[in-house]
Amino acid sequence: MTDRVVWLVDAAYLLKAAPGHFDYLLLRNVLEETTGCRFSESFYFNSTPNPPTDQMDAFHTWLKSAPPRGPKLRVKLYKLKDLHLDCPSCRISFDRPVQKGVDVGIATMAIKMAALDQYDTLLLSAGDGDFEDAIKYVKEERRKRFWLAGFDGSVSVDLQSYADDVFWLGLLWDRFKKP
Repeated sequence: MTDRVVWLVDAAYLLKAAPGHFDYLLLRNVLEETTGCRFSESFYFNSTPNPPTDQMDAFHTWLKSAPPRGPKLRVKLYKLKDLHLDCPSCRISFDRPVQKGVDVGIATMAIKMAALDQYDTLLLSAGDGDFEDAIKYVKEERRKRFWLAGFDGSVSVDLQSYADDVFWLGLLWDRFKKP
């Protein structure tokens, strides 16, 4: 039986944790080579302003493109929400856009696909310890393998403790960074 691997990507995590710009197609190729498995499904989760820019639309279209043109990721976009902040020292009020729903979307996808037995191994590119309960369910209740792909210093030790394998992207950086 072929190992069915699903890759879930928290785009905001990768953007913040990466030491520079990178290519998702190269990253997918590097991860498939490193794990020795071709991914059966891959999902990209992120927030986008409403309306999205033409440049963002073009990027998301490219993400959906199949190799060798693109990384063939299913794109799941959520709305940005304005967070109202008041500076206590300068008394200035401002709004800052923040993600809404991305982490819940990732956790729901991991649980739903595990419950439907749609994968044998979950590869998560995220670092947030808030995923611990979802990963615990995937590992302990559904008996799925769990791999983690992230950058050193930005991955919750709670997630690391459940991982059957951790792929440290910093060690692979030269193979998927943009020149």
